[in-house]
Amino acid sequence: MSNFLLLNGPNLNLLGKRETKIYGKETLKDIEDQLSKIAKEKGQNLESFQSNAEHDLVNKIHEAKEIGVGCIIFNPGAFTHSSIALRDALLGTEIPFIEVHISNIYSREDFRKKSVLSEIAVGVISGLGKEGYRLALEVAIERFGK
Repeated sequence: MSNFLLLNGPNLNLLGKRETKIYGKETLKDIEDQLSKIAKEKGQNLESFQSNAEHDLVNKIHEAKEIGVGCIIFNPGAFTHSSIALRDALLGTEIPFIEVHISNIYSREDFRKKSVLSEIAVGVISGLGKEGYRLALEVAIERFGK
């Protein structure tokens, strides 16, 4: 059994209520429950964590190293475009991660088109809605599961 971490950044706690034309009507809890079920069916452990605070996300990445997380599935939200602290935490722990975005960040406002994390990610899934999370989990289990 491997440990995986589903990490979500700011405002993703508002899924299902916020800009539903872009982000859909499912809540973050719905997504977490679906992914936990998939992980369990495949004999894997998935922990979920969301925070609007950058330092909480950094601390969770540090903790992930201590408990042997094999891969992080990470939707950094707005921190995608600006957080050197998250980038440094990911580099410092050397935990592979898959960057996930519900919307296609490359078809939105110019400031959303640049990610400070993509070049260090194992891969990036953008614009496939909640399915992006499922695809990321399947790849994580395939590549980093035991």
